Amino acid sequence: MDTYLEVWGDAGADIVGLTGDRMVIGRAATNDVALESDPTVSRVHAVLERNPAGWSIRDMGAANGTQVNGATVTAEQALHAGDEIRVGSTRIVYRAYVADRTEATAIATEKPPSLTRREHDVLVALCRPVVGPGTFTQPATSSDIAEELVVSEATVKFHLANLYDKFGIDEPGPLRRARLAEAALVRGAVQRAELRQPLPDH
Repeated sequence: MDTYLEVWGDAGADIVGLTGDRMVIGRAATNDVALESDPTVSRVHAVLERNPAGWSIRDMGAANGTQVNGATVTAEQALHAGDEIRVGSTRIVYRAYVADRTEATAIATEKPPSLTRREHDVLVALCRPVVGPGTFTQPATSSDIAEELVVSEATVKFHLANLYDKFGIDEPGPLRRARLAEAALVRGAVQRAELRQPLPDH
């Protein structure tokens, strides 16, 4: 499956393969990507269409709109590997195989890198919002992690920099923490059971 969507919810990410030439996203059960549990999603919210250059997305006049990488979709917009789509409160990541670079399409088969105990604690705190109430929106901020671990924000940023390097997350911008959290969960560096338990004292 070279092109697919990661649809993030309370239980983690569901994988939806992009097949055919058109995929409809919405709350109605008859949609190709049915988001029945998200009341902020319209019955027919957005549509993905295949074209010679790849896939694009259009908002279908949804009440809460559609965003790609934080920007509101106002016309047909081309999608690129790693783009984060917001449909109502639901986070969706577009994945596409890119031949000229190592893409994380086989990330689930990769073992996690070797981590120090503190790096592991930082990852657990980073990923904790995944099992919180509501849909997964964003991982914890540096200040949230610092408060949970009772360390300075500078210390957290130091560990995050090491973790980005170890997991090969080299893209800049606001999606970096989300990609790290995603990689940690998919590669098994963090188990979901850990996210439901308080961190031990250090």
